[in-house]
Amino acid sequence: MDKPHRNTILVEDAEILCHEAMAGDQYVLRVNAPGCAARARAGQFAHITVDPQRPMRRPISIMRAAADAGWLEFLYKVVGDGSSLLSRRRPGERLSVMGPIGIPFTIAHQRPLLIGGGVGMPPMVFIAESLRRSDRRPVAILGSEVPFPFTPRPSQFLLEGIPEGVIAAMPLLEDWGIPSRLASLQGYAGCHMGYVTDLARHWLDGLGEHQRTDVGIYACGPHPMLQAVVSLARDYGLPVQISLEEFMACAVGGCAGCVVEVSTPDGPAMKRVCVDGPVFDGYSVF
Repeated sequence: MDKPHRNTILVEDAEILCHEAMAGDQYVLRVNAPGCAARARAGQFAHITVDPQRPMRRPISIMRAAADAGWLEFLYKVVGDGSSLLSRRRPGERLSVMGPIGIPFTIAHQRPLLIGGGVGMPPMVFIAESLRRSDRRPVAILGSEVPFPFTPRPSQFLLEGIPEGVIAAMPLLEDWGIPSRLASLQGYAGCHMGYVTDLARHWLDGLGEHQRTDVGIYACGPHPMLQAVVSLARDYGLPVQISLEEFMACAVGGCAGCVVEVSTPDGPAMKRVCVDGPVFDGYSVF
């Protein structure tokens, strides 16, 4: 039986180049891992040791990968003992990084709509960077219920259907020439007061029917958000790919601790999020 993930995953002793604390107990971690950086694709993740005294690794989505410079960058939020230990690591220290792991996104549409929630934002940043010099026209809608891990700024781009006053954007995407808008229920200045799917619906409604035929949806975030994204895609008859977040032990398909039920042409099947995903067709999951 063919196993496409075989011989594609590296283990590297990676030096921490930068580790920056952000608002909301969030951190941006950059490590030198040239082998993984050269192979990484949007939607994949790495399995990282958080501390020499804690053998269990943690899966973290790759946010950026610089093949030429040899570094990987991650955004994560402290939610337990493991990520708390990781947050104490300093530049110059070394981590074991195993990756890149998983099935990446396949970008097949002229107008990719990128929807990221919380620590589901990193894969959307990765997609955006991979498309910044292409002829595709991505739009990113990002949401967070803790302060965003960047300082929002007013967007320089007009977007169809976006309510007046919703102008907050991610500076990095703006610098790449990619329009973005932010959503939150916390009342942050310039952000849409509501869910990312509400804001996405405004944008889709602002497009003509012919324009919507060019749209494909790509999303990562918590399960309730992804379920709402798939429902949104179904309402408009749009294709949708989602990246699932699950607890993992081995992250290479051996323990089957991250299985989810998906629909296949042969009926329901249990798939491992680590190597059969984390990216799935949204309709097969929800």
